[in-house]
Amino acid sequence: MKVVIIMGSASDESHAAKITCHLDEMNISWEKFVASAHKQPLEVLKILENNASEESLVYVTIAGRSNALSGFVGANSEFPTLACPPFADKADMMVNINSTLQMPSKTPVLTILDPGNCALAIGRIFKV
Repeated sequence: MKVVIIMGSASDESHAAKITCHLDEMNISWEKFVASAHKQPLEVLKILENNASEESLVYVTIAGRSNALSGFVGANSEFPTLACPPFADKADMMVNINSTLQMPSKTPVLTILDPGNCALAIGRIFKV
């Protein structure tokens, strides 16, 4: 049982911490990486390949704007992908939601806006 958090940018660290604090409370192990699907697609693929043999895993993607990261992970992994996009204000939220919800076919990405709810969903997936 493991969570792999992939952030599109190091500036997403504070948003990730809002998830990891709850994961710690549930004793769910996690790893965190910074890798942009736009700028470092091979690094993202390496993360996915390194975790392909895990038995129980959930990916959390934290990316905004055009959010290719969530779709890239969802399309290239057999594990659940939860997108939890960061946003600075309501206008930024609308941009990030739209890019996160518009995934192509065969790209299952679940979008959860609240970091606490993201952690809670992970707990329920793992039945903790």
